[in-house]
Amino acid sequence: MSTPVPLPPSDNERERAAELLQRACGDGRLTLEEFSVRVGAVWAADSGQELEKATSGLAVTPIVGSAQSIDSVTTIFSESKRRGRWRLRSPRLWLRTFFGATELDLREVLTSESTIEIGGLCVFGQVTVIVPEGVEVDLTGAVVFSSHDLRLAPVPRVPGTPEVRVDIATWFGQVQVISKRSLPY
Repeated sequence: MSTPVPLPPSDNERERAAELLQRACGDGRLTLEEFSVRVGAVWAADSGQELEKATSGLAVTPIVGSAQSIDSVTTIFSESKRRGRWRLRSPRLWLRTFFGATELDLREVLTSESTIEIGGLCVFGQVTVIVPEGVEVDLTGAVVFSSHDLRLAPVPRVPGTPEVRVDIATWFGQVQVISKRSLPY
């Protein structure tokens, strides 16, 4: 007798697993990068066992990280960097950079939103936004004697990841959005 071949997970099972991961990301139990990797595994799973592996090990309590949630970053004649684990207060983040540099690394941001919007103004400055590979990004905004640079890895979008919309008006400055691989843990 041959062993029956297990059926692949149904779309409903995949959707439930993706929702579980999205809630875990919003609760702070997964970073955006971890969520991206796991939700990609959910949609690629060929068996129920692979689906269980993608959703296993979710801590009951949030992992230690920044409890501070933010909704704006202002940089004047300075440098601001937001790295590591941090939380967005809302789906919209306002940036104001004047004669300085601002870096936002979204790879470990905690959010349950389907869209992250970053809007603002950059005058005589530089803004860098780092996203995990496989996240879709739109870069818009007025560009006056400046540059907007979108450099994403040529990889397919990971299903279920939030779309990142960057709309920054730039005068005499630079806005760049880049994607980077997972952080080493």
